[in-house]
Amino acid sequence: MESRKILILYGSETGCAQDTAERIGRQARRRHFKTRVIAMDEYERAQLVEEQLVIFVCSTTGQGDEPTNMKRFWKFLLRKNLPPNILSQMEYTVFGLGDSSYQKFNYPAKKLYKRLSQLGAVSIHPRGDGDDQHYLGLDGGLDPWLDELWPKIMAKYPLPPGMQIIPADNTPPPSFHLEFVKDAFSNGVSTTKQSDLRHEGEFEVIVQKNERITADDHFQDVRHIELKIQNDDNEALYAPGDIAVIRPKNLPNEVDAFLEYMNWSDLADEQIIVRPTSEDRRVPSHWPHLMTFRELFVSCLDIFSVPRRSFFEMLAFFTEDENQTEKLREFSSPEGQDDMYAYCQRPRRTVAEVLFDFQSAKIKLDYILDLFPMMQPRSFSIASDPKTHPGEIHLCIAIVKYKTKLKKIRRGVCSKWISQLQEGDSIPSVHITRGTMQLPKDPNVPLIMIGPGTGIAPMRSFLEDRIYHNSTENTLFVGCRYEHKDYYYREQWEGYVNKHQLELHTAFSRDQDSKIYVQDLIRQQAPALWRLIDEKKSKVLLSGSSNKMPEQVAFAFKELFMEQGGLDAEQAELYFSRMEKSGQFQQECWA
Repeated sequence: MESRKILILYGSETGCAQDTAERIGRQARRRHFKTRVIAMDEYERAQLVEEQLVIFVCSTTGQGDEPTNMKRFWKFLLRKNLPPNILSQMEYTVFGLGDSSYQKFNYPAKKLYKRLSQLGAVSIHPRGDGDDQHYLGLDGGLDPWLDELWPKIMAKYPLPPGMQIIPADNTPPPSFHLEFVKDAFSNGVSTTKQSDLRHEGEFEVIVQKNERITADDHFQDVRHIELKIQNDDNEALYAPGDIAVIRPKNLPNEVDAFLEYMNWSDLADEQIIVRPTSEDRRVPSHWPHLMTFRELFVSCLDIFSVPRRSFFEMLAFFTEDENQTEKLREFSSPEGQDDMYAYCQRPRRTVAEVLFDFQSAKIKLDYILDLFPMMQPRSFSIASDPKTHPGEIHLCIAIVKYKTKLKKIRRGVCSKWISQLQEGDSIPSVHITRGTMQLPKDPNVPLIMIGPGTGIAPMRSFLEDRIYHNSTENTLFVGCRYEHKDYYYREQWEGYVNKHQLELHTAFSRDQDSKIYVQDLIRQQAPALWRLIDEKKSKVLLSGSSNKMPEQVAFAFKELFMEQGGLDAEQAELYFSRMEKSGQFQQECWA
């Protein structure tokens, strides 16, 4: 039994890869493997040379980048002093999560699979690709991949005589235990200061401004937010193009209503300690050691998100109505994904609403952390330059609000929290990650920026830096619906224009009968743009929605290269590709 160990390492940005890794972990435990599921950057990398069997699960962020909690692990694997056979004892496979509409589909998984092989590891199964574009979502790739993986693993690591795979409908043991602490102070249990929970590089910010910058009668609420960094170090904590990562909270009044529905209101103010039930489980390091039961739901668990398949899988263990149990198991099966999508994903039903529909569920307290997803941090492009605004971070955030098939108004978990922040409120933990776009190293190189919608956020940080350094060859393309409703930072741009520091082009798509977008302006400015790009080697930066816009902008540039540079279609593709590879063209787009 000692040799039947399996390690599952994940890199996850939004929690999806972590959820997938936990699901694989449950399947491994049913097959009696001693199983550990750990984020790559939390794993002790020196132990990798001792591992026999490892499954890697990693998502993709930005434009083909590895997720935040994989970066240090990946950097370690790239060390040039690692011998080519250092992982020869290890069998492995990799499953990637991504979206094939992006050019660099599942790049982190592909690079990881190749690098592990270069270090001598032996693949036990080909790399798998989960694709958001599949009609069944990521599970459309995961299910068949796992169906092929497990027979190979079981052939190599068979069950001991007399042991059987635990049936899928057997309730697994809980991963954590909720210990209720009576009179914690007199029992010597100390509370944890918020500052003690911050990791290296994290810091507190105070809200200085939370201002709506769209017209009151506009359908979209967009906020300009100014945050004051609470840090004694005067050195800038970020650079233009960087990203602020913030962990939101649920609203206390909504949590109280949820606890009342679950008949847990009498526990709300009880002090608890979350304890792992086995050595392979870890309580997230940013969670307080001692907290109230209510705080667990306010700060740690995402009970108002749209649940993933694993939620239905776990909930089925706690329903007392056989019909409801059968329906939940159908939702969590490969065959039931169409029905699950119609019930949950399309109308954007939340975890709380699903529980209202399945009222026979009686959830045991120790299973709360197995059932409810953990609150994940959100990333926002910084909209300020640290030299122009010392000690501050500015954000430009669209408040997510929409009506679903259920005719209900929805607001995103983070949007609800951000929209109610007041001046003086504290956000206790923020950290910075590097974005996918950077300024030219030489400030004299011209800069072309394209920022429709809230894609303007990083462009503001870049422009403020350029103006600070007296770089005046700047071209900005702004796209929005209406000149007088959602034209963000208009006064600032026009001020730069008046000082001859900026050439500005605006596309107001709904202010006339025929819609005009930023790609149309690129075609209109083709001669000037070709001179900037080809002769002056201008850098081009693009940010905004990842829907159709990036592809249409790229197409407009390729048309420009053909028209102005006399290139044929193949040459234009090659020219654009070279710009991407050299960093002359960079983009940061999001769903």
